[in-house]
Parts: sequence; structure tokens; C-alpha cells
Amino acid sequence: MKYVAFFLLGLGVFISCKRQEVKHQIAGKTMGTTYHISYYGNLKPNPVKEAIDSLMVVLNAEVSTYIPTSTISLFNANRSDTVIISKHRRFFWDNFAQAKKIYQATNGFFDPTVMPLVNYWGFGYTGHRPVAEVDSMVVDSLLQLVGFDKLSVNQDTIFRLAPNVQLDFSALAKGYGVDMVANWFDAHEIESYFVEIGGENRAKGRKPDGSLWSVGISIPKEDAPLDAYHTIIELDNEAMATSGNYRNFHEVKGQKYSHTINPKTGFSERNTILSASVLAENCMTADALATAMMAMGYEQAIKLADSIPIEVILKIGLPDGNIKTIFSNKERNHSN
Repeated sequence: MKYVAFFLLGLGVFISCKRQEVKHQIAGKTMGTTYHISYYGNLKPNPVKEAIDSLMVVLNAEVSTYIPTSTISLFNANRSDTVIISKHRRFFWDNFAQAKKIYQATNGFFDPTVMPLVNYWGFGYTGHRPVAEVDSMVVDSLLQLVGFDKLSVNQDTIFRLAPNVQLDFSALAKGYGVDMVANWFDAHEIESYFVEIGGENRAKGRKPDGSLWSVGISIPKEDAPLDAYHTIIELDNEAMATSGNYRNFHEVKGQKYSHTINPKTGFSERNTILSASVLAENCMTADALATAMMAMGYEQAIKLADSIPIEVILKIGLPDGNIKTIFSNKERNHSN
């Protein structure tokens, strides 16, 4: 009987291991984009999808500028110089706190108070449409509303130090959503997963064959297919976010204006960086820093990459039309 018992025990372990090797995939829509998730484990996909969709609903209810009743929308609509927001709105406050850190770390090139300018250029909640006529005087007036240092916080109260300052967390909220899903998998003891929301990614563990999860960096050209990749990166228990100007832009009288707004000038930024990919411990940080690097340009992006514990992959446009790839970590495992 002992032999039978040991055999059954061994069989149970074998079956359990085989179950752990089952790959599950789920997909859906959130935050104005799509998400795709893969994981290995015993959790059934339908309950996982329901849980993740519920998480995203709560997140959007606090940080989406496209939902008029969201926490951030109510703040933006409130013209008072003193606005109280309950500390129970944890997702809002998490984004606010991280935004402040990245604002300081990037010398203001990441600034979530660019909302009025984002709306002016036609990339915000007032509607996606190009401006009929670019007016530098209007841009200069809107710049007076920009600056994260124009907001002060005491407990649950935000003080506007200048009138009509608004917030936009879109440059880090998707990354935060990725981190929320990753934390959910961690809490449910899933050891191998890959999470992607709107092109922002985070991975943990390895696949059953021992390989790492990998993600592609798109060819930074307007006419390139969405599934055409310039570089493939392996993620070793880390996150990666990419920001680029080659797809989301408006054209006004032959001039292209991208969705990356430089908070220093008020205009959409176009420099030699075609795309910036940042690898960090969490996706929220990577998301925000990738946006900042698109605004600050090559030299300052490289200095920033050297000053904090991240890795950066920059796609640089050359005068002859070719693309140069620069890795801050020369030992990063990748393929072109």
C-alpha cells in the first residue's frame, strides 16, 4: 500500500506541475485601448478577466479624464483654489504622488499639469481634432497654467497656487494599471505572467521551457505595420514602456504636431528621438520617464538614464532616413 500511496502522490505532483504549465491568455479593452495578458497557473481565465476588468473600472473612475464623473475630472472642473479629495481615492493619490516624483526627477519635462495644452493641441478630453490655426499667443497664455509646482498638498487637500491648474495622468496611468494587474497576480501566487496595456508591459518569471517573456519595440515609422518590430527585448522580472511620436499626431497646413507636449515651450515636441523605451522595476515609472525623454531630447535623456536605476533604448532618426538604436545597457539581451 505504501508503494501505491507514493505512486499516487507522485502522480498528483506530476499533474499539478502539468497544470502549472498551462498557458492562459485573456484580452479586453480599457483606458481607451486594449490589454493582453498571458500567464501560467491554475487560475481559470474567466474569473481572472472579471477581476482585472473590475480593477480597471475602479482605476478609470479615479484617473480617466474622459469620464466626467472621475476623481480627476471633478478636480479639473472645480475652479476653486482649494479642492478636497478623499484619501480613499487611493489610485488618484498614487498617480499624484508618483507624478510629483517624476516631475522633480526630470526637471519638469514630465508635468501632468499640461492638460490645458493637451486639449488645445487636440489630444485631450475636449476631442481629438487638429487646431484650425496655431496661435503662439494662446499657447503662451496656456503655459501660465502649467507647472506641477503650482499645486500644493496638505493631507487630503490640494491647493492651487495659480488659477485653473488641471491634471492629466494619461502619461503614467496605463503603466500604473499594468502594475495593478501584476500585483494582483502576485497576490494570487502566479509565478509567470506577462501583462500589456496599450503597449506598456511588465513580466515576471519564466516560461516552462526556461525562456524569458519578450516584447517588441515597433519600427518608429508612420507607415510601419503595428506588428512590425525593430528590436525584441527579453524582460527579466521587469517592466518596459515605450513612447513615440510617429503615429499619434495632427497635421495643420502641412506641419505635423505630435501628442508629446513639451511643458517648457507649450508646443508639441519633435526632435531626433523617434521613440524612447524605458525598462524599470515598475511600469508606472517606465511609462512616465519614456514620455519625459520624448520631450527633453537625446542629450538630456542620456543624462537622465545615467542618473537613475533604469535602462533606456532610444530610436534616433538619422538625416539619411535610417534609424539608430542606442542602448544604455550594452549587455541587454536583445535582437534586431
